[in-house]
Amino acid sequence: MQADELKALVIDALEGVKAQDISVIDVTDRTSVTDYMVLASGTSGRHLRSLAEAVVADMKARGIREATVEGGDSSDWILVDLGDVVVHVMMPATREFYDLERLWRDAPGLGAAGSE
Repeated sequence: MQADELKALVIDALEGVKAQDISVIDVTDRTSVTDYMVLASGTSGRHLRSLAEAVVADMKARGIREATVEGGDSSDWILVDLGDVVVHVMMPATREFYDLERLWRDAPGLGAAGSE
């Protein structure tokens, strides 16, 4: 599966469980680790877990490779690594503090939910 298709599936999974402020950063030319970073906010710890679980479950149901998940029950930031796409789900305060969008500001941003 191409990275663009995987990114679209991730966005659909996040939107399905009401993720907030979804944004995509294209890091293809900036790092060899991944092609896209998808960032989304949740409203509570439970919502963050639901967002991460929805992405993992949707990818598994589609037969896409196993995801690696970092962060957990008491975390304000959960990372789901799908290889070509890395998903960051965060509480708004944590997202503001770490400001990954600013950190990767030289990378072409794709805006909200991957729209250019």
